[in-house]
Amino acid sequence: MDKIDQQIIGILKENSRLTYSAIGKKIGLSEVAIRKRIKNLISKGVIKRFTVEVNTGQKANAIVLISVSPSTSTSSISEKLSKIEGVKDVHEITGQYDVFVNISAPSIAEVNKCVDDIRSIEGVVNTNTMIILRTWS
Repeated sequence: MDKIDQQIIGILKENSRLTYSAIGKKIGLSEVAIRKRIKNLISKGVIKRFTVEVNTGQKANAIVLISVSPSTSTSSISEKLSKIEGVKDVHEITGQYDVFVNISAPSIAEVNKCVDDIRSIEGVVNTNTMIILRTWS
């Protein structure tokens, strides 16, 4: 991945609805060149998916830090976590905890259910939940 690919990814992160042509104008490449580069980034797995973020009013968001039993594969826990409704993303990390997840749910009660589902996974030994009060972007 070169600097141009990094620029394309940066532009897509800001606004993935831009046309290939508009991205090309920002970078100084043709629409065809941008199309080929994005196709290549997808085929190499650099771009995993395109998503839509919907603002449906008030939501409850939380971060959950998770400790995994040393006798359990962190990757197997991460895979199970990624399938829980409300879990936006899963990150394996270094430090005191092994994994952190971002949760987005319609209410605090739904966040709590999600945390209960996380705690019920065999191999999860401890969690630390932080409700997000305000987000600045």
